Amino acid sequence: MIMETERLILRPWREEDAPSLYKYAKDPAVGPIAGWPPHTSVENSREVIRDILSAPETYAVVLKETNEPVGSVGIMFGDGIHSAEMQEGDAEIGYWIGVPYWGHGLIPEAVNRLLSRCFEELEIRRVWCGYYNGNTKSRRVMDKCGFKFHHTEECKLSPLGDVRMEHFTLLTKKDWEKKNN
Repeated sequence: MIMETERLILRPWREEDAPSLYKYAKDPAVGPIAGWPPHTSVENSREVIRDILSAPETYAVVLKETNEPVGSVGIMFGDGIHSAEMQEGDAEIGYWIGVPYWGHGLIPEAVNRLLSRCFEELEIRRVWCGYYNGNTKSRRVMDKCGFKFHHTEECKLSPLGDVRMEHFTLLTKKDWEKKNN
C-alpha cells in the first residue's frame, strides 16, 4: 500500500532505507522520548526495518521533494504490542520524525492520511494514540489531528525498561467525521 499527501509519500519500509533511517533514528532526541533506544548503526537500522518496521500498516514517511524517508507512521491493531486498552474495531497510531523536520506539520499530515485509511478503508471505529509524560510535541500532533484526552496510566514500563506515566488520547469515527465535514 502506498499513500500520498500534499508533501509526502507513505510507503512500506525497504532494507535500502537503512542509511536514512539510521541518520534520523540515531538522534537521542527522537527514540527515547517515545520509548525506544537510539539506533547504533546502519545495520541496526536494517534489523529494525526487518523485525519491526516491516509490520503491516507501517509506513516510511518519505518527502516527495527528496524521496528520502525521514520518519515513520503506523497503524497497530489489538495484537499486544500497543499499549492502549483496545476493543474490537479499535486501532492505535504511532509515529516519529527526524529532528530537522520537527515543527513542519509533516507528521499531522501523515497521521491525517492514516486516519482516513482507518475510518474510510479499514472500518475502524476508534483510534487511540498515546504519549509518555513530557512528550509535548507528540501531544501537539494528537491535538492537531482531533484526538481527545482519554486517560492517564501511571507506572507503565516502557520498552526501554524504565517506569513512566503514559497519557492516552482517542478519536472516534463520529468525531473524525464531524471534524472533516
